[in-house]
Amino acid sequence: MSVTTNDRPRPTAAMLVIGDEILSGRTRDANMYHLAGQLTGVGIDLREVRVVSDDAPAIIAAVQALSATYDSVFTSGGIGPTHDDITADCIAAAFNDHIDVRDDARALLQAHYDRNGQELNDARLRMARIPDSATLIENPVSIAPGFSVQNVYVMAGVPSVFQAMVATVLPTLTGGAPLLSQTLRIDRGEGDIAGPLGELAHDFVDLSIGSYPFQKDGKYGANIVIRGQDALRIDLAMDQLKLAFPT
Repeated sequence: MSVTTNDRPRPTAAMLVIGDEILSGRTRDANMYHLAGQLTGVGIDLREVRVVSDDAPAIIAAVQALSATYDSVFTSGGIGPTHDDITADCIAAAFNDHIDVRDDARALLQAHYDRNGQELNDARLRMARIPDSATLIENPVSIAPGFSVQNVYVMAGVPSVFQAMVATVLPTLTGGAPLLSQTLRIDRGEGDIAGPLGELAHDFVDLSIGSYPFQKDGKYGANIVIRGQDALRIDLAMDQLKLAFPT
């Protein structure tokens, strides 16, 4: 059970994970977990995560819908050198933008492959296909850049590269107050705590109160997590919770 109340407005975000390999189970996505933690730390609420296949109409529709709904959108995957890496073209289509190999992106790749004694072949050059209006996102791990168009930040699916790109982008975003939290373990089933927990949520409408059940050694319990931006209010709610369920 989760009891969610109305927080003060904070910037919102969504994530779009792109790739057949995620949906088939061949690859386990680690980027959502990382992004959620990073956004929470700077006061941005990750409100929605979608996973779509390597299907152009699905990617375009998802980008347009999420961009219109949230302050920021982060995409993961589909900007590599293979034929099924179609994210860049889909972002361009979503915003009616022209896309081709851009000189600035090409220069980054050319210098990188020259240093490593490798050829900048046609496959690698695909990673320099960037929409005209986009701003490049630095990639200190493998050089091939991500990019942003309007409020959409387009990043690689490889976790180390994704994390580096997130670190580049976050300082440019406006966040809210960091989200604080406290947790109390209650060794009783949710059916026993639902009533008092609902009353607590009613008394503290500025906080988010979640109940996360568990079962251990045949006994039921729940971890109650109280989240908000005001440390004093969280302390007060936690004190009231402890009075209702003394340990």
